[in-house]
Amino acid sequence: MGRNQVELLVLYHDIQSMLLDAKQEEDCMGFTMEGEEKLKEAMQEVERKIETRYLRTFERLKTRYSHPIVPVQDGTCLGCFSRLPTSYNERGRNEQEVFTCENCGRLLYWVA
Repeated sequence: MGRNQVELLVLYHDIQSMLLDAKQEEDCMGFTMEGEEKLKEAMQEVERKIETRYLRTFERLKTRYSHPIVPVQDGTCLGCFSRLPTSYNERGRNEQEVFTCENCGRLLYWVA
């Protein structure tokens, strides 16, 4: 369950980023781009699949950080660059659990 939730949160963040980029491009170019409505619909669909507790955490972190969910590389949170406990690395890759960085509080995901 957790791994699926993490994948949905990453997708949700990616869609939000695409919408923000599209909005900035529209402002620079002076005309609207097609496809924005489809992105909004996709974001709403993904949002419905995310458990409320994770969505609340994501939105709270979004007010503080531009990237509320970050990857882990070589046992390091790529949000604050702090080393994570060894147990996180072992469990994070395998278990169906959502992890947060003990230092910055961001949601974490492991890249295969």
